[in-house]
Amino acid sequence: MFRFAHPEYLYLLTLVPVFIMFFIYSLIIKNKRLKRFGNKVILKQLMPDVSHWRPRIKFYILLSAMALTIFIVAGPQFGTKLEKEKRQGIELMVAMDVSNSMMAEDIVPNRLAKSKQILSKLIDELENDKVGLIVFAGDSYIQMPITTDVISAKMFLSSINTGIVPVQGTSIGSAIKLAMNSFSPVEGVKRAIIVITDGENHEEDAVQVAQEAKEAGFIVHVLGVGSPEGAPIPVQGSNSFKRDAAGNVVISKLSEAMCQEISNAGGGIYVRADNTNAALRILTKELDKMTKSKIDSKVYKNYNEQFQPIAWLVLFLLLLDFCMLERKNPLLRKIKLF
Repeated sequence: MFRFAHPEYLYLLTLVPVFIMFFIYSLIIKNKRLKRFGNKVILKQLMPDVSHWRPRIKFYILLSAMALTIFIVAGPQFGTKLEKEKRQGIELMVAMDVSNSMMAEDIVPNRLAKSKQILSKLIDELENDKVGLIVFAGDSYIQMPITTDVISAKMFLSSINTGIVPVQGTSIGSAIKLAMNSFSPVEGVKRAIIVITDGENHEEDAVQVAQEAKEAGFIVHVLGVGSPEGAPIPVQGSNSFKRDAAGNVVISKLSEAMCQEISNAGGGIYVRADNTNAALRILTKELDKMTKSKIDSKVYKNYNEQFQPIAWLVLFLLLLDFCMLERKNPLLRKIKLF
């Protein structure tokens, strides 16, 4: 497994485009000043040793060396020893609604973004538990298999958007079915399913499937996202909203009745997300009530530093920059490489 020991230093890479913009600006100023002295063709003849490309190449060489140095400081590492660990925890599958209605903005910034924020904070609380992620709209897909790797979980979570499932709709029942089949085969472990949705279910089997999940030993919780008053659904790439066949703006409303039916059938709780962290606290408290069981997890114990090849490349770039003069070499003037 690859990782950075100090990933916070990677934010320094944001300086790269800043330096590029500053360099381009300096070239523009330089060209404006040269135009004051006369014709560009005549000036080139008067300065035969001045190279047009060498300063640019030297700049990008130094910029590349700087970027690679940032990677070195961040500490690239490869895991070399995979070991099994015994932990006390539960298994949790999260099914997240990614239908277009999740882009409604009756919760700040919108339903989907708020769901991702809550789930990200919930994952931070799952140090010894296993978590998996399912996305669903008109169909359901496993976004991330169940794992103890919370770093990977948050990485997969960040990539979720409404375009990730090609078929639109809200098939909660199929998401619960997929979640039931996505747990590990280990026996004796407590398992829970959290469905994050606005409750606009387009299938009729969601309550029945939740009942089946309860009978099979799973607990189904529901996190409702949105408001009963509802909000229009933005059309991506435009400033308009989704309309029905009659041309009226579609208002997507949180169906709390449907969410409560599903959670009751699944033996879990229903909690509505708002602009506070109340829903997160309630869900965390409910998961903490579950009996922790021994679960196996594979973790990397030893990591080897992998900065050496990058350091050699940085050294090569610096030597190349040192050997390359900004002006043409008089002995090689007839050879036009740059």
